[in-house]
Amino acid sequence: MSVATEYLQLQRQSADELVKTHAPLVRRIAYHLMGRLPPSVDVGDLIQAGMIGLLEAARNYATDRSASFETYAGIRIRGAMLDELRRTDWTPRSVHRKAREVADVVRQVEIETGADADDAEVMKRLGMTADEYHQVLADAASARLLSLTAPDDGDGSPAMDVADASGLGPAEGLEQQGMRQALIDAITTLPEREQLVMSLYYEQELNLKEIGAVLGVTESRVCQIHGQAIIRLRARMTGWRDDD
Repeated sequence: MSVATEYLQLQRQSADELVKTHAPLVRRIAYHLMGRLPPSVDVGDLIQAGMIGLLEAARNYATDRSASFETYAGIRIRGAMLDELRRTDWTPRSVHRKAREVADVVRQVEIETGADADDAEVMKRLGMTADEYHQVLADAASARLLSLTAPDDGDGSPAMDVADASGLGPAEGLEQQGMRQALIDAITTLPEREQLVMSLYYEQELNLKEIGAVLGVTESRVCQIHGQAIIRLRARMTGWRDDD
């Protein structure tokens, strides 16, 4: 056996071991995503896409990376699942349209008042009932409105998940870094409770039920707060996108 062949065989074995060890990570990420998706989305499809992401991560991971394999794989797994969701986007255009309308009004109110937009004022300007408004928030929390790796599909949505920067060119890397920083800055301007929900959901990876237990509120209320944060971020990221 040649040295090259032996090296490739060892590399393949190492990749297989990484996949076996981290397979539970795929299920954990899939069920975490399902917490904000409708029942019509098949978790099996997400797991299948995530396994492909894990395989690619295992094949491409280099031990000299600064990030651990679990961190690197988590990014690739989420990216593969989001790609699958984008490919089979279940979200009706009306959901994106209504969320965009609410975000526009939120931005107008905040420009006029210099303070966080009040729900009652937003509902008044839109002519919405409380139930209608809360439904928009719930839909916003379920839709893929935030994803830093998502291509512009005309709905004006910024993104939340971050791609592996090593695969980007210099210009793309700078652009992504700029948007990531803009998103971080926008999150720090959110009301305290909305910041906490975003942190618990996206950083600590708690599901809505677990976040509700932390905050002492119902799961549906957490969904509303999450939706409010997303709508507010859409409103506050508008200037950055317009300048881009």
